[in-house]
Amino acid sequence: MSNFTINIQATDKPGIIKFEANKFLTRHKSFEFHNIDEAKTSPLAQQLFYLPFVKTVYIAQNFIAIEKYDIVEWEDVQEEVAGQIQDYLNKGGLVVQEETEENKSIPVTVYAESTPNPAVMKFVANKKLVLQATEFKNIDDAKNAPLAQKLFHFPFVKEIFMDENYVSIQKYDIAGWEEITMELREFIRNFIQEGNEVISDEQLGQSNAGSKKEQAKPQLDLDSLDDTSQQVVAILDEYIKPAVASDGGNILFDSYNAESKTVKVILQGACSGCPSSTMTLKSGIETMLRDMLRGKVEYVEAVNG
Repeated sequence: MSNFTINIQATDKPGIIKFEANKFLTRHKSFEFHNIDEAKTSPLAQQLFYLPFVKTVYIAQNFIAIEKYDIVEWEDVQEEVAGQIQDYLNKGGLVVQEETEENKSIPVTVYAESTPNPAVMKFVANKKLVLQATEFKNIDDAKNAPLAQKLFHFPFVKEIFMDENYVSIQKYDIAGWEEITMELREFIRNFIQEGNEVISDEQLGQSNAGSKKEQAKPQLDLDSLDDTSQQVVAILDEYIKPAVASDGGNILFDSYNAESKTVKVILQGACSGCPSSTMTLKSGIETMLRDMLRGKVEYVEAVNG
């Protein structure tokens, strides 16, 4: 048994619902099926077409979108469909048979983007690479991350951070970015284009009976936090993280001390070790939290991940 979970996501089209998985379903490719004959390469899509209201099935990297006919309302059937997809995946059902025999290359573009940290470059792909932010301090941390493992073979690579569709690489001072950026960009692009796994424990559409999923960091349990901590997490997620991510970094809530009114956060990626980010982010976050949570937060302690 695998441990897939499915979340229901509305779209801007009322006839289409997304069923989002917590793991990858395909390798960088997307598929669209309009009937059961077209879905001959996808046992999951074929099974969904047995539901009389299913009009179109769209399978992407980590979600399945279904367009329905008007004979039913999504509110009446979406929970049942989500359960059916989740059960299918957890029983090891095949999502789609990809054309591995021809090893067809996947159109991939990767561009390099500078960050506020002069030691970090952000490499952005046109494909989703990971489903959650992950940081690798050394090659031992990357035992379940084939891309990070290979990047650590470059002697100038110091640390790696991945989130969504980008890889942030921190280098040693022995090389300048003008000397190595093109080499790293092409390596990452070729790695993805060949259909390789970026992180092996974010399993693809079939369960591996012999493998155990290892989580580097457990998910934050919001229910176990006090009200102020939950408010801090919500503010970080809505106002701070998007800006930090655009610079190739990440910020994590660590703790809140009600007595000292202090919030502790962890900086990752380009933010970690940046000469200016600790003070800049600390001041920015501190000001925002003071204003939005008056009397509850006075200080922010920012530490590198």
